[in-house]
Amino acid sequence: MYTLSLSLNQRAALLSVLMLVVGLLVWEAVIPGQKAVGELTEYEILTGAGAPKAGVPLPSDVIAKAWEQLSDPFYDAGPNDKGIGIQIGYSIYRVLTGYFLAALVAIPLGFLIGMSPVAHKALNPFIQVLRPISPLAWMPLALFIIGDSEASAIFVIFICSIWPMLINTAFGVAGVRDDWVNVARTHELGALKTAFTVILPAAAPTIVTGMRISIGIAWLVIVAAEMLVGGTGIGYYVWNEWNNLDLTSVVFSILMIGIVGMMLDAMFGFLQRRVTYVE
Repeated sequence: MYTLSLSLNQRAALLSVLMLVVGLLVWEAVIPGQKAVGELTEYEILTGAGAPKAGVPLPSDVIAKAWEQLSDPFYDAGPNDKGIGIQIGYSIYRVLTGYFLAALVAIPLGFLIGMSPVAHKALNPFIQVLRPISPLAWMPLALFIIGDSEASAIFVIFICSIWPMLINTAFGVAGVRDDWVNVARTHELGALKTAFTVILPAAAPTIVTGMRISIGIAWLVIVAAEMLVGGTGIGYYVWNEWNNLDLTSVVFSILMIGIVGMMLDAMFGFLQRRVTYVE
């Protein structure tokens, strides 16, 4: 007799789909949606107490909105009416610009801190003071000094992305086995060649872990930053739809934020697996 055998990944995927379907069915059946005008009693109509209010959108409403938006994601009908693809594109541009600027600073500085105990002791107090500050707390100062909302949002991404990369790089470099470095010295390799051929490959898994943490934080922060500065971006889109009391669009945009964040994390997860080695 043939027995169907599923792998661990297949069982996990099947369970995830089942949970999603059950969750959507419960949401559709239990959560009340918006009350239509025809459903109001005469007393509610006269007193205004039962005036139609924006209720929690049903999954069917969100799916219909997703179909509408994703069928033409790059339309541009003016400053306050752009497609979801354009809004996400602006956000990703800001995130990647600030993120790679942070990497250009954090990774070399992390190497310096990891290889030099003196540099670690000298810079550690500054890192410990600046690291816990909320990135959004920098926004008013950035707007005042820079004077441009676009550049200020990029600066906020820079300041929130730099710390996980810096700390993980320093930790990974400092954790490289001494005998590997001693072998490089035995072969009379210079400091720069040792850093690229010995230390960087050994510390790469830890460095990429810091980069993966940073991209997640950057995507979280850009949504809040765009709510503050406005103009364009997925954060602005959410806030604008909330002001229009279009909760269906709000829920749809929240799902899109989660999906894009998952894709960014998956990219760095793939990179992390590529650089991880087994001794």
